[in-house]
Amino acid sequence: MRNFDELSEREILALAISSEEEDGHIYLDFAEGLRADFPASARMFEEMAGDEDQHRRWLIELFQKKFGEHIPLIKREHIRGFVQRSPVWQLQPLSLDKVRRQAEEMEYDAHHFYRRAAERASDASIRKLLGDLAAAEAQHESAAEKYLHENLTESARANEAESAHRMLVLRFIQPGLAGLMDGSVSTLAPIFAAAFATGSSWNAFLVGLAAAVGSGISMGFAEGLSDNGSLTGRGAPLFRGVVCGLMTTLGGLFHTLPFLIPQFHIATACAIAVVVAELAVITWIRWKYMETPPVTAAMQVGFGGALVFATGILIGAG
Repeated sequence: MRNFDELSEREILALAISSEEEDGHIYLDFAEGLRADFPASARMFEEMAGDEDQHRRWLIELFQKKFGEHIPLIKREHIRGFVQRSPVWQLQPLSLDKVRRQAEEMEYDAHHFYRRAAERASDASIRKLLGDLAAAEAQHESAAEKYLHENLTESARANEAESAHRMLVLRFIQPGLAGLMDGSVSTLAPIFAAAFATGSSWNAFLVGLAAAVGSGISMGFAEGLSDNGSLTGRGAPLFRGVVCGLMTTLGGLFHTLPFLIPQFHIATACAIAVVVAELAVITWIRWKYMETPPVTAAMQVGFGGALVFATGILIGAG
């Protein structure tokens, strides 16, 4: 790797050309990734990619005049201390906030680069172009606001907000809620059956731990294999499986942890209190995100939890 201060004007221009090409590709990747769910924002990033392409053409024209046809390949990763760009696949799943924040960082970095490069240039035409590009990148933030104003009308913003909410529900809330419900409800029977059958907090804890982890693995695989998300919009199956599996495990662990208390009756009372809190949280999530009326959600969750809880006690006490 080389230090930026060691680069010649020829190499600075070559670095600027490759940087503009890379930024343009990133903006187009943003546009492609957002097109299905956020078409207005996709158009904004297409226009920003067009600006980067115009900068690239200006740089190439000046390079040809000064140094000829061959442009040496110099990229950001070749220069010590130069800011690296994260590939778009590392930002998946794409969200509007994440993408726009990345774009702001790119504009700031480009402005800082051109300003430093202009300070080092001695050739008047190179210095002028680099200074103009520094000013252009500094104005990109206001340009982005202009794109937002032109492309993101009130109706477009409302549509994108609705789409973002739908994606949140499909890719996070639904698999997480399914896992939380399974972990909180289905593990009640084995835990409390073991507790009342043995009268031992430790035995109940071991059974609860095994049930929580086992249910998490099972639910994670079931969710991940249910569909690939290409038609339903539910996102990557691996991600959904991880979310569902983790929430299932947590749902089972919450009311298992009280059985670490050696005193059996105290541990059981604490576990029952935790179960009530879990069912209340599940009811709230169903009302908040799944549009289930609160009374209906409470009756559904409470009735199911009570049946499983009673089953565990009856089996354990018998």
